[in-house]
Amino acid sequence: MDAILTKDVSGLGEAGSVVNVSRGYMRNYLLPRGLADIATEGRVEEVRRREDQRREAEARAAAAAAENAEILGRTVLTLKAKAGGDGRLFGSITSQDIAAAIFEAREIRVDRHKVVVDPAIRSVGTYGVRVELTPGVVAEVKTIVSPLHDDE
Repeated sequence: MDAILTKDVSGLGEAGSVVNVSRGYMRNYLLPRGLADIATEGRVEEVRRREDQRREAEARAAAAAAENAEILGRTVLTLKAKAGGDGRLFGSITSQDIAAAIFEAREIRVDRHKVVVDPAIRSVGTYGVRVELTPGVVAEVKTIVSPLHDDE
């Protein structure tokens, strides 16, 4: 009997796949736990259609991430912060500051958890900040930190 898995089942397959199982296994294990549905032609076609839509959405997201990475690679951020005479900041530039500056400069929303500020920015200078847009798509944003003067 054919079944469409609704959840990943160890040793059997991933969610959305069509597998052939015995009637007893389907009736006594998969159906009561909500792990599978009976495969009819309509349901199988619907699963394939959803899978195609998911692949297209992933392709669009990957293309958008690559485009954003290319834009961010050309971006130079200039941040101003209070600093002492020796160039050390009173505090530090955080990933939230970088994410906000990216949105202000390019209107690209970046999760602050995806901004890697390592080592911490605690002095005036030029830094390369890594931004992981999606797994495998990383952009390096040039960030210039300059001192904030009293008249600004």
